[in-house]
Amino acid sequence: MSAAPRPESRLDTTDAELERILTSFDTSYVWRYGSLKEGLRDLYEKAKREQWNAAALDWGTPVDPEEPIIPAQFNPLEDYAPYRRLSDKEKREFNHAQISWQLSQFMHGEQGAMIVASQLVSAVPWMDAKLYASNQTMDEARHVEVFSRYLRDKLEWEWPINENLKSLLDAIILNGDWDFKYLGMQILVEGLAMAAFANLYQLAEEPLVKDVVHNVMRDESRHVAFGVLSLNGYYDDMSASDLRDREDFVIEACRLMRDRLIGEEVSEHMGFPAADVREILLQSPILQLFRQQLFSRVVPNLKRLGLLTPYVRTAFEEMRILQFEDLNPEDQDRALGLA
Repeated sequence: MSAAPRPESRLDTTDAELERILTSFDTSYVWRYGSLKEGLRDLYEKAKREQWNAAALDWGTPVDPEEPIIPAQFNPLEDYAPYRRLSDKEKREFNHAQISWQLSQFMHGEQGAMIVASQLVSAVPWMDAKLYASNQTMDEARHVEVFSRYLRDKLEWEWPINENLKSLLDAIILNGDWDFKYLGMQILVEGLAMAAFANLYQLAEEPLVKDVVHNVMRDESRHVAFGVLSLNGYYDDMSASDLRDREDFVIEACRLMRDRLIGEEVSEHMGFPAADVREILLQSPILQLFRQQLFSRVVPNLKRLGLLTPYVRTAFEEMRILQFEDLNPEDQDRALGLA
């Protein structure tokens, strides 16, 4: 099979293979080695038991990257005239581009999570969290490995990071407060990723990608729990001004993840007007439901942490995601066979 034309990527040139950003946060030694946060040591033990080897997956599974990995009936552009004019070969390329773009963003997000987990090892002020963050850093390394291998060996197409995702990862990595790193990565990014992974797992028809995603979800479920356990009670006595900073961050990040990560790059690659496609995707009933479902773990976990304040509730009402506030993420895990 001949390779489809690839978008020019800033990752393709030697000069752009490395990006440096200057970070600054307090690093903490901890000289008390006992448990301080209830549940964290148990979570650490569970993480050690559930380690897995990405190389042990069935990489011999044949994958045709131009065959639908997600059923075609979930294509919101099916009635879009420029899409309907595509040849069968071009439609296969479109399918190929969509799934490779989605998995590429997962991969880039996992690198961001790996960096943040390594920062938490240094920044968090109690030993149990340092132990768990060290373990999570290994988890995230394995996720980068498994997604990059699938993209390289099976889909043969890797996309650059979406600029909006990059902005959010930068904001988390650059922030000097360790609780912002937890809040941004463990609660928001990992919580949204869990919902996106679950959607892909339930829809995908290709067995290797289902295996990849299910193994990653097992880890990510613990990562979200790590954030909830670590931040439990932290915001109860925070000053109003400091709390408002966290509220603003939560609202801004949720709006960005809902409305800005919709893959205009794929449309541009196919020669579709990006603005037209963006409007179709934003108005698509199936994608509106999907974008709302992304918050099915984020909203109840924010409520657990005391961050579903009246200010945040007003924003979430406008975003139409407040209906998830009383869901139980553990029940969602059990339904996916993760608990």
